[in-house]
Amino acid sequence: MAEPDEQPPGPPAATGAGPSRWSAWLALLHRNRPLWVTAAVAVVALVAGLLTGRFVVAPDTAGDEAPAPGLVSVPVAFGPLSNDVTIRGEIGYADSVEVTVDTSAISGPAVVTGQVPEVGSELAPLEVALEIAGRPVVVLPGELPAYRTLRVGVSGPDVVQFKEAVRAVGLDAGDPASDVFDQTAAAAVTALYAQAGYPAPAPEEGAEDGVLAAQDAVRSAEQGVAAAQAELTGARSGPSAVEVREADNAVASARRALDAALAATPDDTVTIGDLRDTLALAQLRRQELDAPADTTAQRAQLAAAQDQLAQTREELTRAREAALPALPAGEVLYLTQLPRRVDAVEARRGAVLEGAAMTVSGATLSLSGTVAVADARLLTPGMTATFDLPDGTEHAATITGVTPGEGEEARWTVQLEPAPLTPEQVTELQGANVRVGIPVGATDGDVLSVPLAALSAGPGGESRVEVVEGDPRDGARAETRMVVVETGLAADGAVEVRPVEGDLAEDDLVVVGR
Repeated sequence: MAEPDEQPPGPPAATGAGPSRWSAWLALLHRNRPLWVTAAVAVVALVAGLLTGRFVVAPDTAGDEAPAPGLVSVPVAFGPLSNDVTIRGEIGYADSVEVTVDTSAISGPAVVTGQVPEVGSELAPLEVALEIAGRPVVVLPGELPAYRTLRVGVSGPDVVQFKEAVRAVGLDAGDPASDVFDQTAAAAVTALYAQAGYPAPAPEEGAEDGVLAAQDAVRSAEQGVAAAQAELTGARSGPSAVEVREADNAVASARRALDAALAATPDDTVTIGDLRDTLALAQLRRQELDAPADTTAQRAQLAAAQDQLAQTREELTRAREAALPALPAGEVLYLTQLPRRVDAVEARRGAVLEGAAMTVSGATLSLSGTVAVADARLLTPGMTATFDLPDGTEHAATITGVTPGEGEEARWTVQLEPAPLTPEQVTELQGANVRVGIPVGATDGDVLSVPLAALSAGPGGESRVEVVEGDPRDGARAETRMVVVETGLAADGAVEVRPVEGDLAEDDLVVVGR
């Protein structure tokens, strides 16, 4: 008898490759003996199973007929029926944005000195979002970010936004149809800061001194105009009574002297000639007093003084405008859809503000999801919906917008606004993904409904349901009756039915198959 490790005897050796192949097969069989045994057992079991199934019959059923099948039936349901569009929606605060503040106009470091909001608080119009270097950042409604200081004389869309924003909070900054920042708008800045509880921004350095200097220049110019006017008035008034009298006396005196000389020394031609010349000169001077005065010089002097006065008044206006309150870009924060909720705060009191100060979002939770194009066409703003709360109950929501996708086959976005939630529910729901049901058709209250498979057509095309009176397990022997119905809303494989001929009630069994 051979040892286990010895090769079993084989056929006699022969020339060629025969003996070596036989040895290889024997070696393979020996090494995989468990595998070959398992395979043999499986084959035997398979053959036995086939033979048993072919020839063996259970004693209690051998030779008997199979039982007749019963009727497939379901009870009539009673309750509301709706056809819903179902989506998955994300809950969160809408329009999350990072808030940055322009600190370029601050001369020193932009240190946060106060008014740092808490996470979860809300920013409303006229509230102070932050205090930097002792100055407030006032919240106003608007879309265009503040990018420059608004002062008297500037114009543009940012001026219009400011006028509309302060009008929305009850302040008057002038007609928004005008894009010019005028004195009325500057006065509104003062009122705005009074509402916020801060003094209005101080004018630029030297602005008040400029106003004083301009006022002095105006006073000096006014005095110059007064002096020039007096000279012109004096020139236009003509000679005084004294001057006229003096001229008349000179003429009379010259005539008397000439008459005396003619009487005393008529032959003294030299003296008489001189006296005649003196009389003619006195008469000419008297005539000049009666002629209109030449005021050309006085009028020119007055015009120059008046021009100087107009120029100084313009300079005073500009100086006063420069001293009016301005609205620095770093002291106003425009946000849309106020109030806004503070989601995160990066600013820290006592620290220098760098980068974003905080992150804000809409103050109310928003629910959004996407739907296929076919379902989206069934949805319109204002439709109601429901979604599941963490405790399993349903909560109402309203569609606020249905936005098409970028392509024809792209999914549409549905925005919904949940009904009011408790603070605890808000905390639990933020960031959650929920199932949303949107009824696109619903019955008016509770109705009878059956599966669509329960309907059949009568001889005249009317809709019918077959009601089982007996035991459905009796099959064809079960007693049934036909009830003519009128159908209504179909949803989720069920259809609303109203009996027309015959009785139909909740929990009645209707046939859906045989």
